[in-house]
Amino acid sequence: MRVLVIGSGAREHALVWKLAQSPRVSRLYAAPGNPGMTPYAECVPINVSQLSELADFAERSAIDLTVVGPEVPLVEGIVDVFRRRGLRTFGPDQAGAALEGSKAFAKELLTEAGIPTAQHRTFTVYAEAIAYLEQHGAPVVVKADGNAAGKGAIVALDMATARDALQQMMVERAFGVAGDIVVIEDYLQGDEIGSTAICNGTNYLPLTLTQDHKRALDHDQGLNTGGMGVFTPLPFVNVEQEQQIRERIILATLQALKARGIHFTGVLYSNIMLTRQGPMVLEHNTRFGDPETQAFMLLLKEDVLNVLEYADGKQAPSNNLWHPGSAISLTLASGGYPGKYRSGIPITGIEEANRLDDVQVFHAGTAMQDGRLVTAGGRVLSVVARGTTLQEAVAKVYEAAAHISFEGMHYRRDIAHRGLEALT
Repeated sequence: MRVLVIGSGAREHALVWKLAQSPRVSRLYAAPGNPGMTPYAECVPINVSQLSELADFAERSAIDLTVVGPEVPLVEGIVDVFRRRGLRTFGPDQAGAALEGSKAFAKELLTEAGIPTAQHRTFTVYAEAIAYLEQHGAPVVVKADGNAAGKGAIVALDMATARDALQQMMVERAFGVAGDIVVIEDYLQGDEIGSTAICNGTNYLPLTLTQDHKRALDHDQGLNTGGMGVFTPLPFVNVEQEQQIRERIILATLQALKARGIHFTGVLYSNIMLTRQGPMVLEHNTRFGDPETQAFMLLLKEDVLNVLEYADGKQAPSNNLWHPGSAISLTLASGGYPGKYRSGIPITGIEEANRLDDVQVFHAGTAMQDGRLVTAGGRVLSVVARGTTLQEAVAKVYEAAAHISFEGMHYRRDIAHRGLEALT
């Protein structure tokens, strides 16, 4: 089977790495790919938003399956473009991807279906949003309706932060057209976790639950990022909570979409808050998470192609999907991230880290410059480790990170702290 993976980050590198292990995959391509993928896939220089060019390449190269990594091409309708040409893809169509592409649409769907989520209001006029905020008060969460690279949701614990968020989104246009519509929702308290399911329209295959660490600094301090690290599975989630997530959120969302004529296939990745009232949806995403995917691919025992093909209605793979134990993914970031940062800084030590048992380094923001690997993004690398226990996985990932170096490199040193606390 000839497979094309669309994307250039660590999530896509992890998918390529795992697909390369499948005996059913004969040829791998990545568009546009990154330097870390070159041992496994042929990288083709096509941007993820060039939908027609990507479809042309897939036709020309007789691609049997295209796996779409990032949300932008999904929201722009890449699956629809490919399907019109008879090309098989993994991911939802444009109607399904609106669940991530429009927070206002998602909140409307959740509310109408009675799926547990925070109370909210939607605004297109700055003055009306400010008036509501002054009446409601803080804390709130202010969200840009469209895609904002994981940075369009601002948790405002005080009025000054909330006002500033509205100013940024609706007046200063910090997120461009993503801020044309803004959602203000109630602030929920509890443990935030991630739920990932492979969906085939009517049913789903749940993957292990995850917890991301979105703040840039230890102890959940600093600015929100695209993700500084994740671990899986979660020892503090009980069977009842997991069942509620599956029935009241995943299945209920698929049914709500079906009622609107949307046959949702691909990944439903949900950010969920475990509140005193039970699990509640913060937001839905319609693609694999990053850095969640990196941890999944190291922990996954099953051929990943069998997992992806469940979305086509193929039989679910065996119950023995996972290696025993835990996996943890750690983001190595550029100095200054998520603010301004420099690029073109040489990176060393990846080979040494990869030589450790059950460790794999995935490239997130790297490039080749004059024959040397250099930084080319805010999140530069994902270091992933698997252990028979969570404690072992944590020890391994930080041992691996110690081998890697680039000027200004920083990372959180408390990834999985909530899981470790639950085990003591």
